[in-house]
Amino acid sequence: MSLFSSEEHSKNINLNLPNADITYYPKFFSEKIADNYFETLLNETNWRQDDIKLFGKTYKQPRLTALYGEDGKNYTYSGITMNPLPFTSVLREIKEKVEKISEEKFNVVLLNLYRDGQDSNGWHSDDEKELGENPVIASVSFGAERKFYLKHKEDKSAKHKIVLENGSLLIMKEQTQRFWKHQIPKTKKNISPRVNLTFRKIISS
Repeated sequence: MSLFSSEEHSKNINLNLPNADITYYPKFFSEKIADNYFETLLNETNWRQDDIKLFGKTYKQPRLTALYGEDGKNYTYSGITMNPLPFTSVLREIKEKVEKISEEKFNVVLLNLYRDGQDSNGWHSDDEKELGENPVIASVSFGAERKFYLKHKEDKSAKHKIVLENGSLLIMKEQTQRFWKHQIPKTKKNISPRVNLTFRKIISS
């Protein structure tokens, strides 16, 4: 890893991984601001729990989700199609700050609520066709810390683990989604809720 200073944020961490461009901002939002965003999003988001199919069986998705964005920018993943609700003022505020540092424009945000350690997100890549080639994914975390795992699709020895802190930002771009999978695993530890926002740009729907 390499550390370098930022005028706006204490330190940025570039993950030195093959076939990837990933930058982590551990203190993108101050603790006070992050806590305020967490409470607002936890209580004011229109959360839903969809069914997913695995090996012919139907299960409740092990987390709650919500999609906000521009009209008509539907998002489909794991057989689930979500229609976006209009951006709230809070989501627009966060989006603008993320766009400034990332120098990207996003038109949807997928929110995930991990209620406790048993809520999770299995191995996957954010490589759906409506995101286009080499999509940029900007992931913001509020609330409890969770471990974020990465593994290379071809090189089985290439793995990485990072703890996503309250108020942090993780930006994945270039070939990352093509060559890497990531997950938030379950844990037996007593963990309080976490709200995660993944900003994306849908180029077709």
